[in-house]
Amino acid sequence: MTLIEAIIIAIVEGLTEFLPVSSTGHMIITQSLMGIESSAFVKAYTVIIQFGAILSVVVLYWKRFFRLNKGEMHVGEVSVPQSALQRSLLPLRRFLYKYDFYWKLFIAVLPAGIIGLVLGDLIDRMLESVTVVAVMLVMGGLFMLYVDRWFNRPAADQSMSWQRALSIGFFQCIAMIPGVSRSMATIVGGMGCGLDRRNAAEFSFFLAVPTMAAAAGYKLYQLMKDPAQFDMLTDNILLLMVGNLVAFLVAMIAIRFFINFLTKYGFRAFGFYRIIVGGILLILIGAGVNVSM
Repeated sequence: MTLIEAIIIAIVEGLTEFLPVSSTGHMIITQSLMGIESSAFVKAYTVIIQFGAILSVVVLYWKRFFRLNKGEMHVGEVSVPQSALQRSLLPLRRFLYKYDFYWKLFIAVLPAGIIGLVLGDLIDRMLESVTVVAVMLVMGGLFMLYVDRWFNRPAADQSMSWQRALSIGFFQCIAMIPGVSRSMATIVGGMGCGLDRRNAAEFSFFLAVPTMAAAAGYKLYQLMKDPAQFDMLTDNILLLMVGNLVAFLVAMIAIRFFINFLTKYGFRAFGFYRIIVGGILLILIGAGVNVSM
C-alpha cells in the first residue's frame, strides 16, 4: 500500500466512522476500487487507524468525557441505611455514582465485546465480502428512510440509565455485520430508548471510544505477539502515523457536521445515500464486474 492509498483510506475512515453509512463497508469498497490487495498489513491498518478517529471524540468532548459526579448522591438515590446489608452496599453505590458515566459505557460495551470474542472468525470472513456490504447498505438505507417517523417522540427524561446503556449495547452488536454501521445501530438504539437525536448521537460517539479502542487494541496485541507481524508494523510505521493523523483531523470535521445536520434534517439523506451506493455495487456485482477484495 502506497502513502497516497493510505491517506485516501484514512480520509474515508475519518469521514464515515461516525456517520450512519458504515465506515468498514466504505473502506472495503475503497480498497476494492483502488485494487489494494487485502494483505495482513492492510487489514491491520484499517483497524489501527481507528485510534485517530477515537481521539477526535475525546478532544471534541473532553469536558464531558473526563467527568465525575463530584457531589453527594441525592437523597432520593439512596435511602438511609436500615440494615447491615444496606450499610455494606453504600460504598459501592457511592462508587458507581461517582463514576456513573464510565459505568454506563462499560455496560454498553459488554455485549459487543462478548459477541466479538465468540464470533471473531466469522466476522473477519464477512469483512472481505463486498456483496454483504452492498446488501446491508441498501437494507440499512431503506430502514433509515423511516427512522425519523418511527422514533419521533423522545422521552422527557434524557438521562442515561443503565437499562438504556445496555439496550444500546445490544443494538451495537448488529453493526458487526459489515455495511450496517455502528453509528446507525447505536443512534437508532438510543432513539428507540427515548433519547432525542442529539443525545443518541453523542452517546454513540462516547461508546465508540471504548468499543473501537478495545477492538483496535486487541488486534494490535495479536500482531505484536508475532515477531514477523511486529516487524511488519514497524516497517510501515510512517503509514500508520500518517493514517491516524489524517483520520483524526477528518473525523473532527465529520463529527461537527454530522451533529448539526442530524439534529436539523434527520436520517433520510443518509438513507438515500446508502441505497444509491449499495445499489450501484449490486448492479456491478450482477454485471460480473470484479469488485471483490
